[in-house]
Amino acid sequence: MRVLITGAAGFLGSHLTDRMLAEGHAVIGIDNFATGAAENLAHLAHEPRFEFREWDICVPMNAGTKNGFDPGTIDYVFNMASPASPPEYLRLAIETLEVGSTGTRNALDVAERYSAGFLHASTSECYGDPLEHPQREEYWGHVNPIGPRSVYDESKRFSEALVMAYHRSRGVNTHLARIFNTYGPRLHPSDGRVISNFLMQALRGDPLTIYGDGSQTRSFCYVDDLIDGLVRLAHSGEHLPVNIGNPGEFTILECAQAVLEVTGSKSALKFEPLPVDDPTRRCPDITKARTLLGWEPRIPLEEGLARSLDYFKSKLEAAA
Repeated sequence: MRVLITGAAGFLGSHLTDRMLAEGHAVIGIDNFATGAAENLAHLAHEPRFEFREWDICVPMNAGTKNGFDPGTIDYVFNMASPASPPEYLRLAIETLEVGSTGTRNALDVAERYSAGFLHASTSECYGDPLEHPQREEYWGHVNPIGPRSVYDESKRFSEALVMAYHRSRGVNTHLARIFNTYGPRLHPSDGRVISNFLMQALRGDPLTIYGDGSQTRSFCYVDDLIDGLVRLAHSGEHLPVNIGNPGEFTILECAQAVLEVTGSKSALKFEPLPVDDPTRRCPDITKARTLLGWEPRIPLEEGLARSLDYFKSKLEAAA
């Protein structure tokens, strides 16, 4: 296939690019580097089947625009573009809403133009601070539409509605992946999410920052497992949302302990106030993914942390 990946320089986008190339496809990657990093794609500089274009997907992708860009005939679009970490989507609040609305529509227009398949990277944040546990795809969520996190939550909820509208009204072959917490190499060291925070703090010997009392839960999926789930979903006949995440549920305190064990760090724990609208529990019900895709994560947290360690060590050394 000839595949278009938006947000290709991001954490997930770059891993997906590698997977598509490994399967023998040609890939066009686009990114405006709002949060992505050129170094995530540097190893592909001499890959003849990879083409990169710096582009903001909030600008229509057609040859008629100034300095226009049209990817040409493609078979599939993976829409991975969006700030995803709390510090970034709070810093880029308007841009986050724009990429989930205008940007997603522009990507859908490309898929429609070339009769291509389309997968949208949605999020478990669609469930907000859930009143149902674990979260099934049929659950509509418990989201504050005007809170600080709403710029990300509502961006993704709107883009899901947009994707379904293009499927129902225009016949686009769409897929929706609700992604739960994912970690691994290329996750930005100052990303602001739990795993990156803990690993960097532990490696520096700094206290690990626990928000609230640490009893809130998360479910952590290693990036290779996550990408496999996305690829399987892209090849499926399912158009409604599918949870892609690890159902293994850990408290933040348990996660901190796992990081200390993997790193051998003696860091203490430091407790800070819980951020506004921070979910108290987060765990996917992946019955649908198991049944429809034959997918479930294989890599346990301790192994995934060990696989991630060299990357975060290299980032610490580079910053020294």
